[in-house]
Amino acid sequence: MAITQIQKTILTMKEASEYLGISYWLVNQLVKRKQIPFSKVGGKFLFRIKALDDYLSEKEKSSMNK
Repeated sequence: MAITQIQKTILTMKEASEYLGISYWLVNQLVKRKQIPFSKVGGKFLFRIKALDDYLSEKEKSSMNK
């Protein structure tokens, strides 16, 4: 019997804060200000890893253009 590895692509707010290396509070503030990509499903805020990576890439590009 082969064991299948499932790769997680969606993160909770806590997991997103750990992934980004910032506090839960800051992620919450970014969500409230609609400054970070998220989806609200059943009262929970969810974050796609690809969207977070794209968000970081855009932040890096904008910091280089200042």
